[in-house]
Amino acid sequence: MKIKWLGHSSFLITTQDGKKIITDPYTPGDGINYKPIVESADIVTSSHSHGDHNNTQAVKGSPTVIAQSGSRTVKGIEFKTVPVFHDETGGKQRGKNLIFCFKADGLSLCHLGDLGHRLDQQQLADIRPVDVLFIPVGGFYTIDAKAASEIAGLIQAKLIFPMHYKTPMTDYPIKGVDEFLRDKKNIRRVGSSEVEVNKDSLPKGEEIVVLQPA
Repeated sequence: MKIKWLGHSSFLITTQDGKKIITDPYTPGDGINYKPIVESADIVTSSHSHGDHNNTQAVKGSPTVIAQSGSRTVKGIEFKTVPVFHDETGGKQRGKNLIFCFKADGLSLCHLGDLGHRLDQQQLADIRPVDVLFIPVGGFYTIDAKAASEIAGLIQAKLIFPMHYKTPMTDYPIKGVDEFLRDKKNIRRVGSSEVEVNKDSLPKGEEIVVLQPA
C-alpha cells in the first residue's frame, strides 16, 4: 500500500487493489495552512467533529464516511473504533475522540485521531496488534511527545507515523516533531509526502517514518 501525508492528521492510504482511504480531512484556515484536500477516496474516517478533522465533504468520489463508534466492513476493509477522549478530563474540555483500527493488504493500521490521554489496559488490548500507527505528538490539544512515546512503546507498532505537530503550515500552539524524535532510534525521514509499505518489508523493530506534507 501507499501512505501519503496530506497534512496535520490527514493521510491518504491506497491499497494494492486501488481502494483509497482518507483519515481526518482538515478544513484549511484558522491555523491550518496545508493545501486544500483535492483527492478522491472510497472511504473517509473522522475521529471527531472539529474542523481540522471532519472536512469529509471536501473529499471527492462520494466516499463512505465513518465517524461513529462500532465495527463495520466497508468495501472489504474491516474497521473497528475504540472510543476515547480528546483530553485528560473525560471529554469535559474537548469532547470525545475515536481511534480507528482497520486491516488492509495484510496489515493492521491504527489512527489515534486527537487522543488526549494515556490509554488503559483495555483500550490497549482493543487496539493491538498494530503494524502501522498514526500518532499525534504535538501536545496542547493532544498527547505530547512524552505521552506519545509511552503509548507507542506500549502499542509496539512496526511503523510509526507522527502527526498533528507544528510545521510551517500550522499556527497552532503545538510542538514540532523533533521533541518526539529526541533519543529515538531508527528514524526514516522521507523527502516526499508518500511512502510504500507492505507486510514483507516491515522492520523487525520499531521504525519512525517522517513524511513531508503534500
